[in-house]
Amino acid sequence: MTTLLTQNEIDQALATLNGWNQSGNEIARTFVLPSFPAALMFTCAAGQLAQRADHHPDILIQYKKVTLTLSTHSEGGLTQKDVDLAGEINAIA
Repeated sequence: MTTLLTQNEIDQALATLNGWNQSGNEIARTFVLPSFPAALMFTCAAGQLAQRADHHPDILIQYKKVTLTLSTHSEGGLTQKDVDLAGEINAIA
């Protein structure tokens, strides 16, 4: 079981996660890549991070844009798992 973050903890985390925004019980970021193939490669790399963490985002690919949405569905909100994966994804962007 993973503990839900407080709103203060979420706000502090978002201050360190460039480009991520909160919407309800989720955080999301849209990445704009140079081309469709680059968007696919980025999505695959993010997917590998997610698989390794056993924490899977919702992914929307729109040509050169990739939107990733994170939430710990089993807990009904945001946890440290979301913050950690968002940070790892930022590192590969």
